[in-house]
Amino acid sequence: MDRSAAWLLFATSGALLTGALGFQHLGGLAPCEMCHWQRWAHVSVVALALPALLTGSRGLLWLALLAMAAAAGLGLWHAGVEQKWWAGVTACASAGAPMAGTRLIDGLAQPLVRCDEIPWSFLGLSMAGWNALVSGAAALAAGLMMRRTEAT
Repeated sequence: MDRSAAWLLFATSGALLTGALGFQHLGGLAPCEMCHWQRWAHVSVVALALPALLTGSRGLLWLALLAMAAAAGLGLWHAGVEQKWWAGVTACASAGAPMAGTRLIDGLAQPLVRCDEIPWSFLGLSMAGWNALVSGAAALAAGLMMRRTEAT
């Protein structure tokens, strides 16, 4: 098994999760529903890559790679929703109509965060766009590392 691919996946998802939580808890940017989906994909990568590192399991490493690809795909979908290139989920899209400012989740009032608005961007990319780019690059690099290891 290629340990460098496992480390790459583990570290990338760990860093992206840490960054997202930092933006939320230190920067005050509440996540939308689609943001949560991307976070769960990264939690899956971490939960699969770490045991792959510890056990040397190629099967877990491949699953971690698929989870990273899913994170990239979710990020791309979310970035497209933010840019109005395609539709997102109706639960958090404005669709031109005003929405209430809060919703009830597990009995607690939470701010309603729209998936089709960009709360932060850098160099023209939103957080979802950066997630798609970084996750996609990590998935591609890890896949190439794994393929190289299989060839030898």
